[in-house]
Amino acid sequence: MSAPTVTALFRDQKFDALLVTKPENVRYLTGFTGSNGWLLVFPDGAITLYTDPRYTVQSAVQCTCQVVIAKGMLSEAIQEDLKRLKIRRVGFEAEHLTVGRYESFSDFKLKPAKVLIETLRMVKTDDEITKIRASVITNSKALEAALKRFKTGMTETELAAEIDYHSRKFGADGPAFDTIVAVGPNSAQPHARPGKTKINAGILLIDMGAFEAGYASDMTRMVHVGPPTTLYKKGYAAVLESQLAAIDAIKPGVTAGRVDQITRAVLKRHNLDKEFIHSTGHGLGLEIHEPPRLGRKDPTKLEPGMVITVEPGIYQEGWGGIRIEDTVLVTATGCEILTPTSKELRQTG
Repeated sequence: MSAPTVTALFRDQKFDALLVTKPENVRYLTGFTGSNGWLLVFPDGAITLYTDPRYTVQSAVQCTCQVVIAKGMLSEAIQEDLKRLKIRRVGFEAEHLTVGRYESFSDFKLKPAKVLIETLRMVKTDDEITKIRASVITNSKALEAALKRFKTGMTETELAAEIDYHSRKFGADGPAFDTIVAVGPNSAQPHARPGKTKINAGILLIDMGAFEAGYASDMTRMVHVGPPTTLYKKGYAAVLESQLAAIDAIKPGVTAGRVDQITRAVLKRHNLDKEFIHSTGHGLGLEIHEPPRLGRKDPTKLEPGMVITVEPGIYQEGWGGIRIEDTVLVTATGCEILTPTSKELRQTG
């Protein structure tokens, strides 16, 4: 993070230092991955990391900024420095500071600073894109390896475990979220949790992601166990058409909301728009869900370097669901689908 980029955080802000407590933002600004680290960011671009003695060596290896090893509460060490520097107006991450910690700063004028760093994080650097690409490849390899070990009669949990195992085997730090494996009617729940249901003939939805070098990937693929029904084929074709239309619309200057509108318009032509019950997608990076949100009213204009998911779906209670999802990079002229896994209708068993 260069000083000019950090100083951009202070434009039009009425504070003299920014307190950063969200772990992903701490990592973004400093590279520090420990579980206990807060930052003070100053208008000139200077950053001080506060952590505890457990991370003395780690912080020295990972960080180039000033580091303070606090022997007590991080908040107390930070307040001491703020008093020494005669700083009273302090911005803070309103969604990531507990009420108790907020109240401990009663001697200072705390100003909520909403999603400042998240806004910077929306556009990825070349290094971040490289890491996301690697995560996407690992994710896709893990799916193929797991499906090779799939057998009819396995439970949802067993297949999810295969996916997580292969993901780590191919280089992931771990799953980006709890792997979703949902069979039959269970797939009508967008965030279904794998259980003991056996995977026999019918719909199989797999939503999976990996963290690799700290960066996320996200993908949903459908598998039909046994011959697919006509209803499934029609639903799959409609969802795929809507997903491809959304991807085709992605380019710099187009709003996130417009992409969502295009997705819904296609599904409406198939009389399936009411069965699409979530947004078209979301940003990802150090977190699996980041701005922008590809929702109806999101006014964010897409920019080169943003990485987003495109994941329309339809869900019918008692029958099942169909969702198709790729990780997509916004480029200078349009977009690039990073996910290499085929989206052809897939059948097994």
